[in-house]
Amino acid sequence: MEQIAKHIAEKLLQIKAIKLEPANHFTWASGWFSPIYCDNRKTLSYPEVRTFIKDSFVTVIKEKFGDFDVIAGVATGAIAQGALVAEAMNKPFVYVRSQPKEHGMGNQIEGKLDPNQKVLVIEDLISTGGSSLSAVNAIREANCEVVGMAAIFTYNFKKSTDSFEAANVKLVTLSNYEALIEQAIETGYVSESDLNLLKEWRLDPGNWKK
Repeated sequence: MEQIAKHIAEKLLQIKAIKLEPANHFTWASGWFSPIYCDNRKTLSYPEVRTFIKDSFVTVIKEKFGDFDVIAGVATGAIAQGALVAEAMNKPFVYVRSQPKEHGMGNQIEGKLDPNQKVLVIEDLISTGGSSLSAVNAIREANCEVVGMAAIFTYNFKKSTDSFEAANVKLVTLSNYEALIEQAIETGYVSESDLNLLKEWRLDPGNWKK
């Protein structure tokens, strides 16, 4: 897992799916200020990276999770990745919206999902964990069992760790914030002098630069 985490972090930095700008900041949808911005949808535009992530998902899922029936992608960022993994593992695929549609059938889960099926959830990014666990709740409300979640990247916020533990959801990620920072320093993407700032932000992102 450590080598996978390192290689994923390296590739995300190379294609600028992750941008680190400690001297400036990005503003997230939540209103948080951040020296980092992660857009894993960019990986889909790079076949070699896309394939490496898909293969890494398959390896990790086989190693870390038991048997399951269906793969579910969290809309919208993990729909494509989830479908790629489902194809590679010859599993049915569904995806989960953030909320039910306001028209048509009013579905929140798109695709065929039967009660009592075991579901493995694919996510692209874990920040606070709120939207990810909302998808888990939708699957559980459909009377299905969630065997766990696999994601490309996590910031490893304490809030998200606590939320996943409280929800009794096993989370496995291909890479994480610690691996990213280590790789960014090794490659000269950021300087040693930026390290404290990056660590400081991760400890209390909601109040950073306020």
